Amino acid sequence: MSDNLEHDKKHGDEEIPSLLLPIDEHVEEERGPDGKKIRHRGIYLLPNLFTTAALFSGFYAIISAMDGNFANASIAIFVAMVLDGLDGRVARMTNTQSAFGAEFDSLSDMVAFGVAPALVAFSWALADLGKAGWVFAFIYVAGAALRLARFNTHIGDEDKRYFTGLASPSAAGLVAGMVWALSDFGVDGGDIALLVGLITALAGVLMVSNIKYHSFKDLDMKGRVPFFVILLVVLGFAVVSTDPSRILWLIFIAYTLSGPVLMLWRLRKQSRPGAKPDSGEL
Repeated sequence: MSDNLEHDKKHGDEEIPSLLLPIDEHVEEERGPDGKKIRHRGIYLLPNLFTTAALFSGFYAIISAMDGNFANASIAIFVAMVLDGLDGRVARMTNTQSAFGAEFDSLSDMVAFGVAPALVAFSWALADLGKAGWVFAFIYVAGAALRLARFNTHIGDEDKRYFTGLASPSAAGLVAGMVWALSDFGVDGGDIALLVGLITALAGVLMVSNIKYHSFKDLDMKGRVPFFVILLVVLGFAVVSTDPSRILWLIFIAYTLSGPVLMLWRLRKQSRPGAKPDSGEL
C-alpha cells in the first residue's frame, strides 16, 4: 500500500505543474501558419494598459454616481470610450492582438459601457421610479451583455463596415450624455425619471436589434488626406469644446437615430418596382 501511495504522490507531483499554473503566468495557444499549435507565455502589456485604464474609468464612474457626482461619472464614461478605441488600434499597430486581450476588452466594456451607464442613470433619476427604475436599468445592462456576447461570437463573420445593433460605447454615450447634459442644465433627474427610463431601455433594446449602424472601420486612417481635413478636425474639436456635454449628446443622438433612418430608407428603396435586393450599400 505504501508503494501505491508513493507512486500516486510521485505521479501527482509530475502532473500538478501542467494543470495548475503559477498566479503570475499566462499561457495562450494559437495556430501558426503551418496549422500547428504554438504556446505563448505571458500577455502583451501596452494594449492591456489601455484596457485596464478603460476599466478603471468605468469603475470610477460607478463610484462617482454613488457619491452624486453625475457630471464626473459621465465624463469618466466618455474617457473610457476614448481608451477603448485606442486599445484595439494600438494592438493592431503593434501586432499584439491576443485572445486574452479580446476577452479582457469585453469584460472591461461590460463594466464601462454596460453596468456604469445603467447605474449612473439609476442614481440620477431611475431610483425615483422604484421597481420600474430597476427594470429600465436592467434592460440596458442585459442588452449590453447580450450585444457583447453576440459581437464576440460573430467576429469575422459580418461586414466590417456595419455594426449589427447599436454598439455598446454608443449606447453608453447616449445615456451618459443625457445625464451629463441635463444635469448641467440643472434638471433634476427625478422630474423626468420616466423619460430617462424609456431612453435607457431603448438604448438597451437597440443594442440587441438587427438594425445596421455604420462602424466607420472602412475609413483610411493611414493614407494621405488634403490639408483642409486636419483643419476640419481642429474645427470639430473647437466646436465640441464650447459646450462638450450638449454637443456630444447631440452627436450620439444623431448616430443612434441614423440606424433606424437608414433602415427605413433601404426598405423604401427596396419597395420600389424593379428594385434590386439590398447588398448593404447606401
